Formats: sequence, C-alpha cells, structure tokens
Amino acid sequence: MDFQLKADQEFIELNKLLKAVSMVGTGGEAKIRIKSGEVVVNDAVEVQVRKKLRRGDVVVFGEEVIEIH
Repeated sequence: MDFQLKADQEFIELNKLLKAVSMVGTGGEAKIRIKSGEVVVNDAVEVQVRKKLRRGDVVVFGEEVIEIH
C-alpha cells in the first residue's frame, strides 16, 4: 500500500499514519500496538508512538506494508 504525503507535508507521525490508513480505530489503539512492538519501520521494530515518517520510509504492520511517498 502506498501513502502519499501532501505537497506541503514533510512527515506524518506513525500513530497518525496507522489511523489515516484505517489500520487502527483510535489513537489509543495505535499507541498500544506501537508500544507493544507490533510495528516495524525500515526493518527495525519501532516503539516511538510519534515517530516522524518521511518519504521513502517503509512501515510494516501485520501483513500490510505501507510505503511513504
């Protein structure tokens, strides 16, 4: 799955990305899933809820792969 940042957007926070692509229902759920080590960013487990994701980053959550453009 691809996620396109807006032209004026430098980054999106990890928790907001998961909500934007409907992988979680709430910000609270995103926080729990991230903190429990269920999310991988660029081949490393990520536990920072508000990790800034930029163009070129790859997020894996479950069986879904999200590429940031």
